[in-house]
Amino acid sequence: MSRGPFLPYGRQWIDEADIAAVKQVLRGDWLTQGPNVGWFERAFAEKVGARHAVACTSATAALHVSMLALDLGPGDAVVVPSITFLATANAVRLAGAQVAFADVDPDTGLMRPQDAAGALDRARARGWRVRALAPVHLAGQTADMAGLSALATGEGLAIVEDAAHAVGTRLTGHDGRPVAVGACDRSDLACFSFHPVKTMATGEGGMVTTADDTLARRVRAAICHGMVREPSAFANPAAALAADGTPNPWYYEMPDLGLNYRMTDIQAALGLSQLGKLDAFMRARQTLVDAYDAALTPLAPVLRPAGRVAGVQAAWHLYAVLVDFAALGLDRAGFMGALRRDGIGSQVHYIPVHTQPYYRKLYGDLDLPGAAAWYARCLSLPLYPAMSMADHERVVTALFRIVRG
Repeated sequence: MSRGPFLPYGRQWIDEADIAAVKQVLRGDWLTQGPNVGWFERAFAEKVGARHAVACTSATAALHVSMLALDLGPGDAVVVPSITFLATANAVRLAGAQVAFADVDPDTGLMRPQDAAGALDRARARGWRVRALAPVHLAGQTADMAGLSALATGEGLAIVEDAAHAVGTRLTGHDGRPVAVGACDRSDLACFSFHPVKTMATGEGGMVTTADDTLARRVRAAICHGMVREPSAFANPAAALAADGTPNPWYYEMPDLGLNYRMTDIQAALGLSQLGKLDAFMRARQTLVDAYDAALTPLAPVLRPAGRVAGVQAAWHLYAVLVDFAALGLDRAGFMGALRRDGIGSQVHYIPVHTQPYYRKLYGDLDLPGAAAWYARCLSLPLYPAMSMADHERVVTALFRIVRG
């Protein structure tokens, strides 16, 4: 029986200011395609130091249009770590390219440069033309962007960061100073998520950032049916321009296919309000992470925090631990069940994507031992800003009871 309110592994924190921001939009004239989306994009770009930010319906949409912006097609491939959510790989396939799955560090779940290089070699052996790397920043920590950037530069590859877990994270930039994920200091595009369990929420929602003007234009067109309204992009000026040479106000063209991935003003208003609290959310998460780290030390090596990456100021999305279930004599389902009986939620991030039936059918069985080792041991514990220290103590007490017996 639960010993208190159920503690999920993650959840949003919505306050009266957020509700007021959404109400203001609902009482106004623009539910979508109004000013709030542009305001949110500019505020987010300023927050992360990006030249461009384009809001969209989800991180999945952000990844998809980023792959479209790179003009991927049949015969192309993108290197993707197997430890990620389905969306990272699926976005590559939706763009018509192949997924070259990479292994990961078994202690952090992150793709290393040597993992990406191995995937690159396997892809070329299949006759694929690798066009990009798609490193995934897991739980708030980042992949080795310096090493991956060096690999990409040497091989002539683009980099698309899956930063769904890393809103607010900072790392060492190319000049040695801290830079926010999303500034695209060592990448071409970065993709974010505002799902309710992430660092900030818009319900569903995502963002693409880039420092490249051309990529920004392609992304912006792709989220809105492929439409362009800039006169410089028109292929039919006779139809586009009035007699005085100015663009006809109703006119648009569609040079390429696109989708309807536009964020609504309702979501953007919530996003603007949440963005103002991002730093407070991060501090609350860091306090809980520090408390977990200290409290769980006696349970090592049977249960310990996932490995940490040097030089990263993580905005923690998840608190992941690695558990030696065999040493406990308890499988993961039993462990999660014991936590749930105490009213504590947990989750697994992630099932290696290369083992999914769709990808096994495409590529056969792959041997990625780091991904297998991470998956065998990983478990995400409750972590969210509204979580109290009493909630934290409940989790730690339950863990000690399960591990120590």
